Amino acid sequence: MIIEKAPAKINLALHVRARRTDGYHEIETLFAFLTHGDEVRLAPGDAGLTIEGPFASGLAGEGDNLITRAVRLFSQEFELSDEVSVVLQKNLPIASGIGGGSADAAATLRALAGLHRIAVDDRRLIACAEALGSDVPACLLGRSAIGTGRGERLVPLDGLAGTPVLLVNPGIAVSTATVFGAWDKVDRGPIGDGALLDRARNGRNDLEAPARAVAPVIGDVLDRLALHADPVLVRMSGSGATCFALYETELERSHAATAIRAGHPGWWCLESTLA
Repeated sequence: MIIEKAPAKINLALHVRARRTDGYHEIETLFAFLTHGDEVRLAPGDAGLTIEGPFASGLAGEGDNLITRAVRLFSQEFELSDEVSVVLQKNLPIASGIGGGSADAAATLRALAGLHRIAVDDRRLIACAEALGSDVPACLLGRSAIGTGRGERLVPLDGLAGTPVLLVNPGIAVSTATVFGAWDKVDRGPIGDGALLDRARNGRNDLEAPARAVAPVIGDVLDRLALHADPVLVRMSGSGATCFALYETELERSHAATAIRAGHPGWWCLESTLA
C-alpha cells in the first residue's frame, strides 16, 4: 500500500485579471500548503474508492469524483490498468476553498506514480493534473508557489515554512462557479514583487467580495479572525468559505482558536503550520 498526504491549500493572495475565452479566468495567486489535510491510501486491486473520515458523508453517492477521474486519466495516459483500491481519509470540509478535492486528486496521481515507479515530474503526470483542474498542478507540486494562467503555470517560492496558521470555516459550502460568476470583471492589478509575506500582505483576494455576497457569514469569520491575537495576515482562501490567519507564534494561534471555538462552537477550526 502507498500512502500519500493531501495537504490543505490556501491562497495567500488571489488576483483575478480577466475572463478567458475558454471559460476559465486568468489569475495570479500565491499558493501555500499546510502540514494537515486529507490522506490517500492506494494499493493494487479492484476495490474502487472507499471514503472515510469526518467529512466522508459529503462525498457519499457521488459515483464519480476527482479521485476516480485521476485514476482513469492516469491509466489512459500511461496505458496501465485502472484496477486499484483507494481509501480516502476525508479530514477537510467539502467545497471550502482549501483545495481538498484537488489535493486528493494530486495525492492519487502521486500514489499511482509511486506504484508504477514513474517520476512525479514526468510531463505526462503533470498533463493529467492540468486536465483535472486548475488547482491540481499546484497540489501535485505541493509547495509554496506563484501560479499564473489558470493557476497551472507555477514558480516555486520560499519564505513562510513553519508559520502558524488557523483555518476557520463557518460550516457552509460555497460554489466556486457561482463566486467566479459574481466577480465584477475589474482588473485591479498584479501581485507585486518582494518577499513572500510582503507580496501576500500587499495583495488581496478578488473573490472575497462576491463570496461575501453569496455567503455573508464569511465576513463574520474574517472579523473574528482579525479580532484575536494580532494576526500577521487574515484572508479568505480561494472562493471561500474557509478563511485563515497567520501568526507569529503557536501560542497566539492557540489563543485565537480557543476564543473562536468558544464563541462559535459550530464552526470548523484547524490549527496547523505552513509547510
